[in-house]
Amino acid sequence: MEIKVLGPGCPKCKTLEKATREVVEKNNISATITKVEDIMEIMAFGVMSTPALVVDGKVMVKGRVPSNDEIAKLLLG
Repeated sequence: MEIKVLGPGCPKCKTLEKATREVVEKNNISATITKVEDIMEIMAFGVMSTPALVVDGKVMVKGRVPSNDEIAKLLLG
């Protein structure tokens, strides 16, 4: 699983990255997490409001920080 956290480095973006890493670790999910801060790369996903969570190329959440439970549901299906 490839997870990308999109955001320029604002506090909400950092919160989403931290929460995503916690959920992946807690649930032993095999995933690569990358932080994307390049505005052109973020816009390539069609995201205009950050933070955003992208899983395997699909934008799952944008413009807000989901709860850890919501992140777990998105990642575990």
